[in-house]
Amino acid sequence: MEFQIDKKDGKARACTIKTQHSTIKTPVFMPVGTVGSVKALDALDLATFIQPEIILANTYHMYIRPGDDVVAKMGKLHGFTRYPKSFLTDSGGFQAFSLSKNVKIDEGGITFASHVDGSKHYFTPKKVIDIQHNLGSDIMMILDDLSSSTCNARTHSL
Repeated sequence: MEFQIDKKDGKARACTIKTQHSTIKTPVFMPVGTVGSVKALDALDLATFIQPEIILANTYHMYIRPGDDVVAKMGKLHGFTRYPKSFLTDSGGFQAFSLSKNVKIDEGGITFASHVDGSKHYFTPKKVIDIQHNLGSDIMMILDDLSSSTCNARTHSL
């Protein structure tokens, strides 16, 4: 992967990211394909009208269903979806925030109670990387930590 800053204006910057699958100019519109597909759009709509260089796939949701092992056997995200360009996979950090009633956070990682069947799953940074390797991610986020809009430095901690 290559990363280049093309232009700066104050604290803003425009960049080029080159992955194995595409060249991404930032800032960029990145559609969310939670389980590998962008809701309400088929592959033809994506290829013809939206033409995104990158799609966000959700590590937690891909792990829960259909399973990162299933996706790996089908040629990773690119084979599973037939989408030829880049994928960014998030880490489960947003789900730790949005599914907080089903989550327990400790020093080593996050325990999720599956929203599908209630089964318990422990995400550590290493496990998240292993899942994302199975998914064939071009850009990986590793256990990002989100806080609420009402949070301040004294109330937020893992």
